[in-house]
Amino acid sequence: METDWRAVGIGFVVMIVGSIAGIAIPPIGQLGAGFLGGVAAGYLAGGGIGNGAWNGLLAGSISGIVVSVLIGLIGGLIGLAGGPLGGLLGGAGAFLVGIVVTVLFALDSAIGGAIGGFVAD
Repeated sequence: METDWRAVGIGFVVMIVGSIAGIAIPPIGQLGAGFLGGVAAGYLAGGGIGNGAWNGLLAGSISGIVVSVLIGLIGGLIGLAGGPLGGLLGGAGAFLVGIVVTVLFALDSAIGGAIGGFVAD
């Protein structure tokens, strides 16, 4: 498996843009963004199913981490209305939700990457 950072970067951008656009229909939009970003990364990386899945997984993991940090920061800021403890609990709870988002992004991006790598090969 070879990492194509250009493909991973493009997949990352597709996922972030798709996530912003997916706010209208949160679960479907987020999963769709991860899947389409994975397809983009896998297709651009080429090299078959395994290589596409690897590059899709990387793109999904990186974008999931970025989204998790943003969710944690927003949750912490909203929680600050309840004082320091509220900010801590709000941020921690939002960060846990962000971890679930990271895992979902990584999994559906790997599946999309495998499909993209298969189509490119």
